[in-house]
Amino acid sequence: MAPAVAGSSPPPGGGTEPPLSAAAAAHVAALIADNAAASRLLFDPPGGGGAAPSRSKRRREAEALSALPPPDEHAARLRAAVRFAAGTFGAPPGVRPARRRGGTGTGDGGDADGDGGSGVFSVARLQAPPQTLALMAPGAPSSVAAAGVAAAGAASGAVVTTGSAAAAPSVDADAELRRRMNAQNRAIARTVRSGGTPAEGLSTALALAADRPVWRPPWRVYRVLAGHLGWVRALAVEPGNEWFVSGSADRTIKVWDTASGRLKLTLTGHIGVVRGLAVSARHPYMFSAGDDKQVKCWDLETNQVVRHYHGHLSGVYTLGLHPTLDVLVTGGRDSTVRVWDMRTKAQVHALGSHTDVVNSVAVAADDPQIMSGSADGTVRLWDLAAGRCYATLTHHKKGVRAVVRHPRRRAAATASADAIKTWSLPRGGFARNLRVEEPGRPPNDGVLINALAANEDGLLVSGGDAGGVTFWDWDAAAAFQAVQTVAQPGSLAVEAGVFATAFDVSGSRLLTGEADKTIKMWKEVEGATETDYPLNWAPDLNPKRY
Repeated sequence: MAPAVAGSSPPPGGGTEPPLSAAAAAHVAALIADNAAASRLLFDPPGGGGAAPSRSKRRREAEALSALPPPDEHAARLRAAVRFAAGTFGAPPGVRPARRRGGTGTGDGGDADGDGGSGVFSVARLQAPPQTLALMAPGAPSSVAAAGVAAAGAASGAVVTTGSAAAAPSVDADAELRRRMNAQNRAIARTVRSGGTPAEGLSTALALAADRPVWRPPWRVYRVLAGHLGWVRALAVEPGNEWFVSGSADRTIKVWDTASGRLKLTLTGHIGVVRGLAVSARHPYMFSAGDDKQVKCWDLETNQVVRHYHGHLSGVYTLGLHPTLDVLVTGGRDSTVRVWDMRTKAQVHALGSHTDVVNSVAVAADDPQIMSGSADGTVRLWDLAAGRCYATLTHHKKGVRAVVRHPRRRAAATASADAIKTWSLPRGGFARNLRVEEPGRPPNDGVLINALAANEDGLLVSGGDAGGVTFWDWDAAAAFQAVQTVAQPGSLAVEAGVFATAFDVSGSRLLTGEADKTIKMWKEVEGATETDYPLNWAPDLNPKRY
């Protein structure tokens, strides 16, 4: 009889069978305890410690996966597939599927040991919760399988039955049960893997087990600011949240009131496109950079330039300020990231490992204090004190145009035409892929992402070259809203690109600088409910681990 697990199909032939009796249920509980003890004894021998370094990364991932509760009823079937995938692909090194021959099944997990032999070994090698160990063991006796079925059914609320409530099944019934369980395991494994490699199968299981995205209200444009005569290429918000600045291809810097959107001041001085802006939280200074190879320091009390930083050999495309040190970081067409002492105007470091244009830098107080993204397709993490690169991330296949740090956590996101990727810091470990989608275009169809912005609530916003603004849940790596911006009257239809994005200090207002020469201000829709704007989410069934 095929096990009746939530999300699985009923056994062929139909019919109902009596549930387990009290005596059989007690026997089932004892079997589950024995299987759990055997699993702990096999993989955590006495004196080894539960967190021994020898335990493989894949097994630790599978254990973490098995501890996650199902996010909702909709994911019950996916959770069943995840458990099977974790058992199929999550075995530690040296513990192989049953196709290997030889061995006694009592080895220490070394590569030379086989796994044929005892049923206890087959049960323990599958990394899953104790109540599902027996369920997933193809070679386990039918009584042990019944224990797993009973426990799984109790956890999911499904009706669980066995062949007989009092007597043990016959040899033929035992063989039939094993055959059907093997077939079911193979079918679910094929579904989860989707024709990929075992590593992709495991990553699929992990992705399916991720938390469902938190519902968020949609965002809308509530104000459009016009005043620039060229594309708006840079935005920066003052730390007091009273005003913000914008830089444009018209070579001017404009200061706007955040609350009213009124233009307060226009600064001139650059003779090229203004591409980078930053406002200091420690001094009354603003910094700007542009295609004219100039990096300027503006005194906000006199609205005049007080310092120039000379050294770049070509246009400066990006600029960042260190939050705790008097350090300025710039990058540009000369493929170099330059670090400046903002007081003495001295160049502290010239970081020249990139081989193409440096499009974006992100500066933070913790390591890596500098992250840079380049058109050479790499993201580099820099040691500020030593002035050297300690990690190079080569996952992107196309030029990286935007880099942003998470405001609260040690994480970062980078964007290029192939994907948006998130990373764990300071090591630069790959975390997730975000599928780039814009209205009317297939996913990942060469969408150029020019800008990224993140707030403390885990909301990530990306702005695309075709005018798409996408709102993402950082933790779930899922988009909950995609908006196509509209070019303002008098602009060409192709002038719908988004070149700059920035949140205000509160994180409740979003600014976008666009190719139609305007700045759009966004906020959440007031009074929105999940009933009016349901979450349209589906898991990525074919994620990549690179």
